[in-house]
Amino acid sequence: MTRTALVVLAAGEGTRAGHDTNKVLLPLAGRRVFTWSIRWAHSLPQVAQVVLVIREADREQVMAALARELPEVEVEVVVGGSSRHESEWRALQALSPSIRDGRTDVVVIHDAARPLAGAQVFRDVIEAAQLYGGALPVRDQPALTRLSKVHDPGDPEIRRTVAVQTPQAFRAQPLLEAYARASEDRFVGTDTASCVERYTDVAVHCVPGDAGNIKITFPEDLFLAERLLAKAGWDLSTDPQSRAAGETRRRRR
Repeated sequence: MTRTALVVLAAGEGTRAGHDTNKVLLPLAGRRVFTWSIRWAHSLPQVAQVVLVIREADREQVMAALARELPEVEVEVVVGGSSRHESEWRALQALSPSIRDGRTDVVVIHDAARPLAGAQVFRDVIEAAQLYGGALPVRDQPALTRLSKVHDPGDPEIRRTVAVQTPQAFRAQPLLEAYARASEDRFVGTDTASCVERYTDVAVHCVPGDAGNIKITFPEDLFLAERLLAKAGWDLSTDPQSRAAGETRRRRR
């Protein structure tokens, strides 16, 4: 079994959602936005470690939400940096001991503001990362199998812009090495894949994204997320792990 560490990025300010509170701390169907992602991923047996990257100013609210909504999940909390890239690097430094001694095979990095990435997409990127080295979900480009093809001028069938989502997953050792080199160079990537592509020869494989895997940015996104949950038939009164089990049962039929 692929031993996986989950990194959830929740250190952004998130003020565009129309609240003074960080958007990932807002309620969504009875839970904080950020706890949904952790529950989906933690329902998978591959996920053995969870690192949550936060702002120091949000610590009290985050810890209260974890105790209330995820009492059964062991979560390591790390304070993020001034950029997404720096927050990822701090999380990888926290995971460094388990990566270097081989206890972690794959690291999956996810934006806390995408609460509807269900267990299936986490499973897909983890399995693809173990097989190919790296993986991410993309939308509206079903023929795209490798991210590098986006930059291939010899392939006229591939559009130059694709809608890339998270979670993004990578083999742990090359990922840590890429961020260590980036730190030495003071390179700041736009997302995890951009750093991996710059500093390694790891193939970043594309898996099908999901139109429902929306990012909470504006106030109306919270209403849309609740409608999508209801439309998908998710019983909001039950634990998301029950939904993950349901996904597995349907896929095996």
